[in-house]
Amino acid sequence: MLKNFKKITFLLIILTAFSFVSVNAKEIPVIVIAPSKTPQSISTVGTSVKVLDEQDLIGSKDFFLGDLLNNSVPGMNFFQTGGAGTQMGLQLRGLPKAYSTVYIDGVKKSDASTPKNDFYFDDILTGPISRVEILKGNQSSIYGSGAMGGTINIFSKKGSGDFKNNYSYSAGTNNTHNLGFSYGGSDETKDFYIGVERYQTDGISAMTHNDEKDAYKNHTFLTNYGYKISENLEFRGIYKFTDSKLHYDAVRSTFNQIDNSSHEKDSSATLNFTYKPIDKLKSNIIFSNAYMSRTSDNVVNQFYNVVLEQDYWSYRDTISLENNYKVNDNYNVVFGIEKEFEEMRYNPYDYKGAWGSPTDFKKGEEITSQYIDVQSKLNEKLFATFGARFDKHSQNLNEDSERISVAYLSDALGAKIKSSYGTGIKFPSLYEYYKSGNPDSLVAEHGESFDFGIEKSFSNIGFDVDLTFFQHRYEDTIEGWKAAGWTPKNVAGTVTTKGIDLISNFKPKKDLNFNLQYTYNNTYDGADFDDPDMGPGSAGDFHSSQMVRVPRHLLNFGINYNILNNMSVNWKTKWSDTARDYGNGNESNYTDVRLDSYLVNDFGLDFLYQNYRGYVSLSNVFDEKYSQALQFAAPERALNIGFKKLY
Repeated sequence: MLKNFKKITFLLIILTAFSFVSVNAKEIPVIVIAPSKTPQSISTVGTSVKVLDEQDLIGSKDFFLGDLLNNSVPGMNFFQTGGAGTQMGLQLRGLPKAYSTVYIDGVKKSDASTPKNDFYFDDILTGPISRVEILKGNQSSIYGSGAMGGTINIFSKKGSGDFKNNYSYSAGTNNTHNLGFSYGGSDETKDFYIGVERYQTDGISAMTHNDEKDAYKNHTFLTNYGYKISENLEFRGIYKFTDSKLHYDAVRSTFNQIDNSSHEKDSSATLNFTYKPIDKLKSNIIFSNAYMSRTSDNVVNQFYNVVLEQDYWSYRDTISLENNYKVNDNYNVVFGIEKEFEEMRYNPYDYKGAWGSPTDFKKGEEITSQYIDVQSKLNEKLFATFGARFDKHSQNLNEDSERISVAYLSDALGAKIKSSYGTGIKFPSLYEYYKSGNPDSLVAEHGESFDFGIEKSFSNIGFDVDLTFFQHRYEDTIEGWKAAGWTPKNVAGTVTTKGIDLISNFKPKKDLNFNLQYTYNNTYDGADFDDPDMGPGSAGDFHSSQMVRVPRHLLNFGINYNILNNMSVNWKTKWSDTARDYGNGNESNYTDVRLDSYLVNDFGLDFLYQNYRGYVSLSNVFDEKYSQALQFAAPERALNIGFKKLY
């Protein structure tokens, strides 16, 4: 803590020095909510933020949010274990997916029955979503456990304007169909939205070792209702439910590949009461619930070629009080308390006693939290935010997290300079508590991060650039591999990531736009690589010490050209460097491997007719054969044609 205090003190000294500088810069008229759970101008935010608004989502040809983020957000690594509906992981700043938190309408999403309490994006369709805000860097001071790499906030659609219906339909390769319908609107006292979406495909083979197609179906339902009870009191209720079914393959090539399937149900619900007793104070009392169940018929594991049913459940209830108090034009304070109840239950194995007697395991935890976030305007051009959070875990763990961020608008440079520093934690998962055999021995994982960046616009030539340097490290990592005796425990070794994010956009003329995004990730998995018990012939026979599935270089390039007022063409190219991955049962001794680099190109055509938007997309134009995870197939060349009715 002393080291952290020194760094925070140093940044505060810098703030004080800058506060005497008087400059002028143009305000950026973009409002974000996620950095401090309250609306603020993006120009005053020192955290790296990427925003996808409703126009980005309407203009997207991607069925799934994960695919859209993969194509739009630098500094985000993406992998998928097959085609539609298979595990889709997103990693911020080179860290594993478990170190980024995901919220849908304020409801924390993760699967407590997974080993690291992970969340996968495979079932999130873009249709019901209106906005996404991605925060990169440590966000634990606001979002608590698991937010060491960043936070992704997803906001659902709500009714606005005249009450009306909307619909969309797409069809494409592999007998893919996507149909959506919604109805909504608003008046002076209420807004209402209801939407349903159905996606289905015959799919592709999840693994590269067979040609059997793995089908997938997804039904998503959303309703969002807001009511203004009085001038000082408002209510909002949101419910989202997804029911999906997937066929997939066993990892081992010699095992049953036909009868593997899963049925997943995922729901989230929010009740929000907003009370504004005085102009300066707004309070939100929020009740939220998240539920997930998975029923799988698949092989026991990579050692037993027997198909059986496995059931998993994950529950989370949260009650929170969020307050926003505007002291004056220069200071705003966000503070709150939160109580989270989480539970997981599963019955994983019952095969001839090979794994002991049948298990109906159930375990829960509680986390009580308090947080405060102070936003300050030190002068007309200098803005600072300081936040702290205190978490108390039912397993007798008490942790605190801090964050400070700075945004400075420089006339001399004609740019925004931004920087942030934060500490963060991740509590052990319920699975890790269960498997450890000695829960009292586990402690939280600890991390810290720092970034520094500059955003500048060359308006005379139509060029914008955003360049950010980042570094992150965390310790006390919980591992359950050979190094830990196959039992989850905190291990020695420091995990580090550092690199740069580059976002640039060039618009030389009205109808032509170029964008380039580049990320460099230099990662070191000390939790694995520092173990002296690992070497040649073991699970530690590494080709390098990189984090798993994180390429060192990642490049996205895009062109959009408006042929006519109502028609445009676009091209996207993505190149990924090689990456390390764990071996599996198809490899001798499970030694680590290198995934090949790949280059994927997509083409699209968009056109407007009255209040309809039509599109044609050809993804993976040159039918590149590649894998983002060892021996799992990636999407082949596919053609999709569709339309959307616009409001």
